[in-house]
Amino acid sequence: MTKNKKTVVIGVTGGIAVYKALDVVSKLKKKDYEIHVIMTDSATKFVNPLSFQTLSQNIVNYDMFCEPKAWEIQHISLAKKADLMVVVPATANIIGKVANGIADDLLSTTIMATKAPVVFAPAMNTNMYNNSIVQDNIRKLREYGYTFINPASGRLACGDEGEGKLADTELISKHIESMLYDKKDLLGKKVLVTAGPTIAQIDPVRYITNRSSGKMGYAIAEEARDRGAEVTLVKGPTSLEPPFGMSVINVRTTDEMLDGVLNNFNEQDIIIKAAAVADYKPKQYSEQKIKKASDEFNLTLIKGTDILKKLGQLKKDQILVGFAAESNDLLQNAEKKLKNKNLDYILGNDITASDTGFASDDNRVTILCSDGRNIPLEKMSKRQVARELFDLINEK
Repeated sequence: MTKNKKTVVIGVTGGIAVYKALDVVSKLKKKDYEIHVIMTDSATKFVNPLSFQTLSQNIVNYDMFCEPKAWEIQHISLAKKADLMVVVPATANIIGKVANGIADDLLSTTIMATKAPVVFAPAMNTNMYNNSIVQDNIRKLREYGYTFINPASGRLACGDEGEGKLADTELISKHIESMLYDKKDLLGKKVLVTAGPTIAQIDPVRYITNRSSGKMGYAIAEEARDRGAEVTLVKGPTSLEPPFGMSVINVRTTDEMLDGVLNNFNEQDIIIKAAAVADYKPKQYSEQKIKKASDEFNLTLIKGTDILKKLGQLKKDQILVGFAAESNDLLQNAEKKLKNKNLDYILGNDITASDTGFASDDNRVTILCSDGRNIPLEKMSKRQVARELFDLINEK
């Protein structure tokens, strides 16, 4: 995570979702951020400031004219301390105030005074959220450079159904972590990542696939996003929730993945093929479900498109990275793929390892480089593997 302790100032405004802001504070505190909370007067009617004070381990600020605990002007002091300001929940009122330059309480004046990025996580009745005035204010603030974490859809406290529910607190905290990530060395870069398995259809019911979970590709895509890259994720069918903050292209077959990659290939700076594509496909697809006619069923398979090899033939100035999931002769097989597919790097991993196999959150890889270097990595999280990979790429 972050090497230096970052300060997050959280603004809490009056709405039924105030209690969820407690969870955001708790999650961020566990990540070792310095947390300061500013509550509006109406927010204090929903949750006692003592709750935020206990979780943040700092005095909660809510009265512009209360006796100061230290000799400093509160809204200026907090504005300067902030590495990031987050308003959660953000009501139509605070959005409208900031959009129109109104600073009449501690929170609005601090937002006006800070030079830190400001994030709004709206929560309100769906009719309020969709009101053209509120939407105009949101558009106006986006144009000024403010960030919004869009609300979710669902049943609201008032009983209405629709958009306006506060985004999931885990998503909000991940947004904050992403914005405060300690490395931003991919700003201005475009990165394409493939993840998950592909399938080869036999008939309308059956298909061939593999055990790829997509976790490694997702970790790489998230690392690239957090380091500032514009990320495109081409993903096969997985049970994972698509990551925020990137373009996601859903595919099923190898040919669909090839199209998704090629349609975006030329504009990319870095392409990382972490997907486990179906190497073979049935020679003939049956339009009708194949019936159980006998005790044996013979299926003829033919080789599918080798996406990575094709990309190696097409690449110009791009950096191309592949994976070699092997059950034997790891380094020899990985080195062969590195050369035959014209790669810059390949990550070899042993799929037979019991502690880092399929669906594990960890991995143990050796990174083989086109310049002849082999860099073995100890067992670590897949996200840490992704971090090590981009550190290596950025050495160039």
